[in-house]
Amino acid sequence: MSAKPVVLKLGGSVITRKEKPLTPNLPAMKRLAREISKAAVPQLVLVHGGGSFGHPLAKRYSLEKGFRDSSQLLGFSKTHQAMVVLNRMVVDALIQRNIPAVGLQPSSCAVSKSGRIHTMEDEPLRRLLESGFVPVLYGDTVVDLDMGFSILSGDQLVAHLAVLLNANRVIVGIDEDGLYSCDPKVDPSARLISHATPQELKNMREGLEKAKTPDVTGGMLGKIAELMPAVERGVSALIVNAAKANNVYRALKGESVVGTLIEKE
Repeated sequence: MSAKPVVLKLGGSVITRKEKPLTPNLPAMKRLAREISKAAVPQLVLVHGGGSFGHPLAKRYSLEKGFRDSSQLLGFSKTHQAMVVLNRMVVDALIQRNIPAVGLQPSSCAVSKSGRIHTMEDEPLRRLLESGFVPVLYGDTVVDLDMGFSILSGDQLVAHLAVLLNANRVIVGIDEDGLYSCDPKVDPSARLISHATPQELKNMREGLEKAKTPDVTGGMLGKIAELMPAVERGVSALIVNAAKANNVYRALKGESVVGTLIEKE
């Protein structure tokens, strides 16, 4: 590859209407496709979350607990199919902007062990990148050596791909301006953390656990923890608000943008 890849994650809260099951946010998809097209990154891998497509079904069938009984088999299929539908919408929006996007199903190339990626066939992904395509992956239901099956989150997938492909950087688009000291949706005193190291994030999380306080960022610290394997290997991670116009464009171009930058000391 002539340039190191950039891995872009689009959160499910941005590309779907989380308050209504199986409802896409088509205007957001089209806007983001326009921004990605305008940025024209030479080597780009895109991963998207499930939002109102994947999470409700996975929760209904308790798929995160692994295989318990045969009633979950249909739930596995429904959840996977919902994500295939969402992926097709994302890919369609990109193609409409003349981006040669190709959807890749993680369930067809990844195997987990106790909920963590164990093996992943990456040859098709690498070949697509080398040929100038934009692979588009997503959080998915996958077979698991210990649990029967498990949920492979988009966040875990992003870090794995960043390490696998020796990525230049990771950009994570969510529906907030970045990581806050507390949940900005409920606490007006919330402070945006513009820069953090893995150790600082670890201390922050340990402090919450010691105080027996739930993750006040709405699970954000847990999601960021998935990025640490990549950050520890020198891949910087930038978290931006993808719900705001041109933020993803600026991040892809390396321009100044409000967000949280996480990098190794």
